[in-house]
Amino acid sequence: MFAYRIDKTEEEAVVVFEGDLDIESGEVLEEDILPVVSEYPHVRLDFSEVYFVDSSGIGLIIRTVDELREGGRLVNIQNVRPEVMEVFDLLQIRDILGEDIFE
Repeated sequence: MFAYRIDKTEEEAVVVFEGDLDIESGEVLEEDILPVVSEYPHVRLDFSEVYFVDSSGIGLIIRTVDELREGGRLVNIQNVRPEVMEVFDLLQIRDILGEDIFE
């Protein structure tokens, strides 16, 4: 199951993901989350409650980060659990998105 919450200040939006980031979460991310966070200059994606990411979830992350960056937003990924970071490392997400995106 996938859920999220968005914590907002004037300067940033923090999206806290909960559950599995997979194909089923794609529609929520693209239709519900992106329109809200695209209004903020700084967006943080918090993975502290994500325990599983599959290949479609990785694709969603890359597309989301790219879209936000294209809109001039500063994006950071934070609090990635070790088991999820293993997947990120296997798929070279740090190389794709840049080391500086991770906090």
